[in-house]
Amino acid sequence: MERTESLTELDIQGEICPYPLIMAQKAMKGLAPGARLLVRVDYAKSSEDIPRWASEAGHRVLEVRKTAPSEWEILLEKSPSEGG
Repeated sequence: MERTESLTELDIQGEICPYPLIMAQKAMKGLAPGARLLVRVDYAKSSEDIPRWASEAGHRVLEVRKTAPSEWEILLEKSPSEGG
């Protein structure tokens, strides 16, 4: 996991369910409200599950972008009022 001032990058390519979702949830818990998390996945189900979870948890899904035939980047922003 790579972290800059306001963006944390989490590359979880090569992992299959349920690990990408669990790892994204864990990473989000460690962020300050308003911080952003960029998640890279190569498992199609994760490209659907992670944004769904984030939205249901009150976080903002800023972008889901397909970067290659089987790769996605998901940009999330932690809710100012949600703990994780």
